[in-house]
Amino acid sequence: MWEEVKKRPATLGIDQGSNNFTLTQLQVGILKTSQTLASLKLKDDRFFDYTPDELLTKRDRDEFFHMGDINLSIRPVDELIWQNYSSAQKRQPVVSITATQNTLAAADITPTLGSIPLKVSRYWDNINGDLSLRFVIENNGKQSIEIGSLGIPMIFNNNMDGKNLDTAHTDNVFFDPYIGMEAGYLQVNRLHGKGPSLLVLPQENAAFEAYNPLNSDPTPRSITFEGFHEWMIHSKAHAETEWRGIEQWNEPTSTVLKPGESKTYALRFVLASSIKQIEEELIRQQRPVAIGAPGYVIPQDNLAKLFLKYPEAVKSIKVYPAEALSIRPIGNTPNNWASYQIVGKTWGRARLTVTYADGLIQTIPYKVIKPEQDVVRDLGHFLTTKQWYEDPKDPFKRSPSIITYDYETQSQVTQERRAWYAGLSDEAGAASWLAAIMKQLLLPNPTEIEKIKRFTNETLFNNIQHKEGKDKYGVVKSLFYYEPDAMPQGTYSDTINWNVWSAWPKKEADNIGRSYNYPHVAAAHWVLYRLARNYNNLVSEESWETYLDRAYHTALAMVEKAPHYAQFGQMEGSIFLIILTDLKKEGLKESAEKLEAVMKERALHWSSLNYPFGSEMPWDSTGQEEVYLWSRYFGFDDKAQTTLNAILAYMPAIPHWGYNGSARRYWDFVYGGKLSRIERQLHHYGSALNAIPVLTEYRRSPEDFYLLRVGHAGMLGALANVTEDGFGPAAFHSYPSTLTNDGISGDYGSGFYGYAVNSGTYIINHSEFGWLSFSGNLTKTSNAIQVDVTTASKARVFLAEEKLWLTTDAGQILALQYYPHTKEIELTLSSGASDIVPYVLLNIEGENTYSVDGVQKDKQGSYRIDNTSRKIKLIQKK
Repeated sequence: MWEEVKKRPATLGIDQGSNNFTLTQLQVGILKTSQTLASLKLKDDRFFDYTPDELLTKRDRDEFFHMGDINLSIRPVDELIWQNYSSAQKRQPVVSITATQNTLAAADITPTLGSIPLKVSRYWDNINGDLSLRFVIENNGKQSIEIGSLGIPMIFNNNMDGKNLDTAHTDNVFFDPYIGMEAGYLQVNRLHGKGPSLLVLPQENAAFEAYNPLNSDPTPRSITFEGFHEWMIHSKAHAETEWRGIEQWNEPTSTVLKPGESKTYALRFVLASSIKQIEEELIRQQRPVAIGAPGYVIPQDNLAKLFLKYPEAVKSIKVYPAEALSIRPIGNTPNNWASYQIVGKTWGRARLTVTYADGLIQTIPYKVIKPEQDVVRDLGHFLTTKQWYEDPKDPFKRSPSIITYDYETQSQVTQERRAWYAGLSDEAGAASWLAAIMKQLLLPNPTEIEKIKRFTNETLFNNIQHKEGKDKYGVVKSLFYYEPDAMPQGTYSDTINWNVWSAWPKKEADNIGRSYNYPHVAAAHWVLYRLARNYNNLVSEESWETYLDRAYHTALAMVEKAPHYAQFGQMEGSIFLIILTDLKKEGLKESAEKLEAVMKERALHWSSLNYPFGSEMPWDSTGQEEVYLWSRYFGFDDKAQTTLNAILAYMPAIPHWGYNGSARRYWDFVYGGKLSRIERQLHHYGSALNAIPVLTEYRRSPEDFYLLRVGHAGMLGALANVTEDGFGPAAFHSYPSTLTNDGISGDYGSGFYGYAVNSGTYIINHSEFGWLSFSGNLTKTSNAIQVDVTTASKARVFLAEEKLWLTTDAGQILALQYYPHTKEIELTLSSGASDIVPYVLLNIEGENTYSVDGVQKDKQGSYRIDNTSRKIKLIQKK
């Protein structure tokens, strides 16, 4: 592509040089000819550039966007057709304007906007030491002009072409939007997650209304480049054309300029000292800040809270749709945060519009879902009914199984040009059966388990888990393959283009060398072990020892049979640490020592790397889960911290349900979706997987409220996109032309694994916001805190005040009552159906260790409480 670009004339004027300016915290380079940015650097780091500086001389042709460009869609008020103009489309030299005292550079850029019937001037200003980008648009004609779309390209260096992990983490950034109107902002974080975070803020008339991908920019998008976006101040023209019929995050607007009128639009660039200090900087800049507890995905049985901070009082709050949420004020905090209680009423997307006394408007997008337990029940039912595949004559030996599903056509995917989709392995093939199995860990259902046992006995352990010699522990890439010469005529659909690399032949489908397939299978065996070990009358075809042994051997096989990719962290790789923990718990010393030794070799390799989370992709966001956990386990704390910092760089805390806690992923619609394109995915499986290290770290450092917010949001992201009838999609499309779930189940189940092993209720006493519960309903009395647990399994509770982590291997914690003055704790427990589990198996971990009053631990270190439903007391050990 770049060879073709070189044949086009350079039009940016790089050869004419640039003017450089030093502000309080930034160094700015502005090209003399185009007056677009040539560089944007930190004052104390001359090597790092926020802009894609290494591509500047490649991207100096027409159609390439740069910081300082503008896109407009306009029309005379009495016409219907929108006309589009862009300062990047066909560049012409701009006309310099004499700069005033606070202006670094100014130009009339009308010449580079073609025949636009407006005058557009651009100013780069120094506002109290901060950089400002200002446009003045003037109607110097005789007709009133409606500006239907106004976009300002945000061109930062997220292009990782040709980079390795070291150079990418040195050079590159990710940026995420808060599409919150006048309270909106863009945050730009370095990949390593350290140092300051650059914030783009509204300065004047610059409400962040929409966020639009700049797909017309010729820079090729790929797994190393997500693409650029533009900050849209007006979007009505787009809403009436390319986004027609799609409900946007905000109501699309336009503005009219009468003859002789002008309007100014300005953005400002400021630095927060760190990612975790973004909100503090917003407050310092007198911008509105919203903090949701637990966040912006609200189960209907949860009482949520919202805290707003702004110098002006809240004038009004409107809900859209009107019946979606109920909201009521509950007073102010000691430092004057306005507090509200919110209840989700109607399933689906919702929006709060907050108007402050000075007229500033802030929007906060919410998603209302069913109670967590209901979502999980619906998911399990959908997977084991609509996605249950049974065809004894299937030539690919996939029957019986839980197979990929196309929600748009309401049909199972039994053939696909991407072989793994229909092949029950790799993420997009295995994810559906993985989700169905993990569901049983949370809410065991005998009817569903009968189907799952058939799948694991007849399909998984005989076909997906490949027989090699005397063992069955290698995992194939796909049971489905394309080999027409070896199959009967008519086997393959003639409506599918099979002439692609992804239509694997049998030899490629049978390959057992891709390590990423092994965690799915190991997790399946481990769940069966747990069901056989801790429950009656659910799984008895094999002993619990057999299932745990299979999980153990699958973990070993991942390293032995797929050594190349096993050097990397695996998605769902936390399952290997879970298996090790249970081997130790069961006293299986020899197996535990062997598995630990194998995993330590991997961790030692990671400890030698600057950024120890590579993958088969040039950059990835899913190996971090396992790398963090093993690094912590083996005491490589510096690498664990490096990994956590990187996670926080791509997993934001933003008052928007789609982005809050949504770990970055932008290529898996190609490998696991139906609508195949490079695009920021909202709550792809990376959200819940990355929540595992974030919440693990929070339990180590419960004073870090930021970690709880991000981790819980990521964890709940696994449920955010599940439909009302229980379909789990690959992810939600962020493009404003789509804004809906992907149509196929894809790799959803990998994220649900994260919810299954990590979901919990968190109880904290925040210094500003008081007592809060995440995935629980909290009631405060004069001497006690009562929390009713609302997660699907009701199996995990963290009491931050005591650093106490309570979990059950069987049975439920229905409620916790805590007496802060005496430190006494009461738990209300239930085993549910007594014929399945006539006891509760309770585990206690924590800094201030507690024990169960009157109950001794069993050999595995758990408290076995025999009554089917009772209250117990926890007493603090002295």
